[in-house]
Amino acid sequence: MPETPIVSTLSRLAAETLGRPAADFTAKKLKGDASSRSYYRLAAPGSSLVAMVLPPDAGKSEEASKPGAAPAELPFLDVHRWLERGGTPVPKILRVALDEGVLLLEDLGDVTLEAALLQRGEAARERLYGEAIDLLVAMRARAEARPEAELSRESIAFTRAFDFDLLRWEWDHYLEYGLRARTGRTLSPAEEALLAGAGDRICRVLADLPRGFTHRDYQSRNLMVTPRGLVVIDFQDALLGPRQYDLVALLRDSYVELPEPFVEKMLRRYLDGLARAGARPEADEPFRRAFDLLTVQRKLKDGGRFEFIDRVKKNPSFLPHVPLSFAYVGRALERLPDERPLLDLLRTIHPELRCRTPPV
Repeated sequence: MPETPIVSTLSRLAAETLGRPAADFTAKKLKGDASSRSYYRLAAPGSSLVAMVLPPDAGKSEEASKPGAAPAELPFLDVHRWLERGGTPVPKILRVALDEGVLLLEDLGDVTLEAALLQRGEAARERLYGEAIDLLVAMRARAEARPEAELSRESIAFTRAFDFDLLRWEWDHYLEYGLRARTGRTLSPAEEALLAGAGDRICRVLADLPRGFTHRDYQSRNLMVTPRGLVVIDFQDALLGPRQYDLVALLRDSYVELPEPFVEKMLRRYLDGLARAGARPEADEPFRRAFDLLTVQRKLKDGGRFEFIDRVKKNPSFLPHVPLSFAYVGRALERLPDERPLLDLLRTIHPELRCRTPPV
């Protein structure tokens, strides 16, 4: 790509890090996601690395977070250290150049879990998702084995949580973008009251669930398939949340739709794995109910978030994933008979809730 100030900086940093001339490196900007970070691959004959270029407010979460002082350390570095010490596979950090707004990372290639499934089909699904579930169990069990107060001294992830305010902010984010902006619908006072009451009720139940380490966006685009196995990325927003949260992100993925029997199998693998690790036991029925409630909360938020990314960040690439996000909501509500009024209302607002059948 043409030499620009940022490319020149990255080539120099790569050259200093790997001990070879800057002229050896070519830079390619990688496809961006919804974040404000940008990524470049710096390649030279026989070697390559990836540069993460940080925005000015790199310490702040992309989504709602508690106001207060900026964190003492870049959250990516903080959470990376905690994960790496516990044996979770994460990208190797090759260079920290915060004065230039750059981190140089191991090049993990371009094969995400999503891409691997497209390339390798169903034959790879069980192995890859089994590995993803086992990694999730290991992260969660490691955290649950120690007091939260002790862990809070080790990582920022244990000082912030999916409390009622954050969950409710995500519900309101859906109302603003997924409902009002996307549909243009004006709600009646009764409809407004129903949605507000459902949001309060569901978010209160979820906020009261036991919390532990939560990646926050543990889905197919944040798991890289590499020769050393799955590698976890995009963990800088980790916080305390319910056991079901990362499972919803993975098994109710807006980018990969899984057959329901397979989802059930992976949920069982997760619970059995926690039991083998000596973690707190979980009864099936309340666990599954919380999984469905979190599906409603999380996937409504995702639908709203994708609309926000289009309208505010001028990136429409996530809009094709709104229908599946909302379809998950409909299926989850069908298993929650006490939430039937919410399902009936949402079906009048979003046709996607009633028109998509899951794969078999």
